[in-house]
Amino acid sequence: MAYNELSAQEKHVILDKGTERSFSGKYWNHSGTGTYTCRQCNADLFPSDAKFDSFTGWPSFDDTIEGAVEEITDADGSRTEIVCANCKGHLGHVFRGEGMTDTSTRHCVNSISLDFKPKD
Repeated sequence: MAYNELSAQEKHVILDKGTERSFSGKYWNHSGTGTYTCRQCNADLFPSDAKFDSFTGWPSFDDTIEGAVEEITDADGSRTEIVCANCKGHLGHVFRGEGMTDTSTRHCVNSISLDFKPKD
C-alpha cells in the first residue's frame, strides 16, 4: 500500500510516536464541516461534529468513525495510545472520565497526524 510522503517532523510524531507542542498544530483551533483523516494513509478517522475544545492545545474528539482508530495500552499502563487502524500511524492518546463531554471521552490527537477533508 502506498502512503503519503511525510516530512521529518511528521515522521517523528506518526512513526516514532512523538508529540507536537500544544497550541502549535494547524487543527487545534480548526473548525469546519467534514472529516479528519490520517495524514499518512488518508483513512477517515474523526467526524468534525465529534471535535470539541478541550483547552489543551491539541485537537480533541469525543468519538471516532467506527473501526477507524485502535487503542493500545502503553507499556507502563498509565495511558492508552491511539493509532490509525489502517496504517498503525500514531495519533495521540485517549482519556476517559474527565467529564468534558457527554461521552466523557477525549481523543487527544496531534494535528500533524491529521488532514481535513471538507464536506462537499
